[in-house]
Amino acid sequence: MLTLAVEPSERQETDRRPHAVVVGSGFGGLAAAVRLGARGYRVTVLERLEQPGGRARVHRQDGFTFDAGPTIVTAPQLFEELWQLAGRRLSDDVTLVPIDPFYRIRFADGATFEYSGDPERMRAEVARFAPDDVAGYDRFMAHSRAVCRIGFEQLGHVPFGSVGSMLKIAPDLLRLSGHRSVHAVVARFIRDERLRTVFSFHPLLIGGNPFRASAIYCLIADLERRWGVHFAMGGTGKLVDGLVRLIRSQNGRVRLGVDVACIRVEDGTATGVELAGGETIAADLVVSNADSAVTHARLLSKPRRWSPGRLRRARSSMGLFVWYFGTKRRYPDVAHHMILLGPRYRGLLADIFDRKVLAEDASLYLHRPTATDPSLAPPGCDAFYVLAPVPNLAGGQDWRALAEPYRRRIAEMLESSVLPGLSDAIVTSKVTTPREFQDDFQSYRGSGFGLEPVLTQSAWFRPHNRSSDVRNLYLVGAGTHPGAGLPGVLSSARILDLVVPDARVSA
Repeated sequence: MLTLAVEPSERQETDRRPHAVVVGSGFGGLAAAVRLGARGYRVTVLERLEQPGGRARVHRQDGFTFDAGPTIVTAPQLFEELWQLAGRRLSDDVTLVPIDPFYRIRFADGATFEYSGDPERMRAEVARFAPDDVAGYDRFMAHSRAVCRIGFEQLGHVPFGSVGSMLKIAPDLLRLSGHRSVHAVVARFIRDERLRTVFSFHPLLIGGNPFRASAIYCLIADLERRWGVHFAMGGTGKLVDGLVRLIRSQNGRVRLGVDVACIRVEDGTATGVELAGGETIAADLVVSNADSAVTHARLLSKPRRWSPGRLRRARSSMGLFVWYFGTKRRYPDVAHHMILLGPRYRGLLADIFDRKVLAEDASLYLHRPTATDPSLAPPGCDAFYVLAPVPNLAGGQDWRALAEPYRRRIAEMLESSVLPGLSDAIVTSKVTTPREFQDDFQSYRGSGFGLEPVLTQSAWFRPHNRSSDVRNLYLVGAGTHPGAGLPGVLSSARILDLVVPDARVSA
């Protein structure tokens, strides 16, 4: 991965196009760089880690390849568009394959629900649990379609830079029950409690509590059905590699292992950045893909709208405990994506989001990429990634002491359910806790997804894509509009097309 990124082309030294600096090489930053390159800018991406991708970096150890972050690719057309902007096709660099079923959801009693994009199979699955809820499921999916049409297709790439822009969509928000929670809206259509869980868990994939995340996120069910759930062969890191190649093909530069100390501001205008070692890089505009809270708290000296006090009062998303492990045997009965639900749903989420205590029970997301791509592990082996939502660092947990006991607890849960003989099969292991999210990714409170996606922290109420404090400063990534998840961060970069001047026109 390091060989992809570090050196500029010789042409960059004489390139006189306006210069854009992008802070951070997560998917939002990389997508922003491609879009700015297509709009006539000379782009430099600065990444503090030693490989590109940010939270989408890759861990390689003992012959296994583990995607550190995103594993679920939806709305692949957003990636297709980036490749088209650079004059290429996505298939030139990356092979995306559809996953079927999307998820296997396993309840604490061992019952499973196969969640797919096939309407007939889904109706049959719903009928197995509650025949009377089939009609309600159809009504919910019709509602999800309406929300997706407005919330994603019409508004997902539109900036909310003024109160007026928010007021303009208020009638649609009310009509689509955006003021209610995802779970509350699902419960209007579906009566069975287990099915209510099945159709309300999606906000957890973007850092939200289904019991208070805005019902606008009901759109995810339709988004998945229409465009599918995909996996990049070779791992999500292949998408990162491909985007870096696109940037370089546009005569852009990606510098690794450089820590931005601050965004330089003169007379209220961003003029570049200063690195931790003292180097200054001048720019005509700056795009921050850093955590939006860190952008305001550390990179800007005098933020107004998102002051330290406001950040302290804001709701951050939950923390994540992620265990990457490889086994010397294969588990062919385990699906590519599994959700293992614990005995509690509402109570567990209250522990995580509100009480911020580390509960004895857990719900888990288990990723087995070798179900689709065996090349990610040595022959006869499986690669896994299991994620447990946990409190962010505001809970005060000492993860240095808790990490190994909690890992063992998760291993016991997996061994007693879907991975028999796990303790004897493990050959490699790595753990990431909220502390690593804070230290490695500069994530405020060690949260996994930035600000929690509640209505009062969405759209205009979220940090704006065009900074409210500093001219020529723009924000992309999970912490700005429209939010976390690959479609969200890619759409945040797409918004730049509407708020950043086209350098080809102004040249």
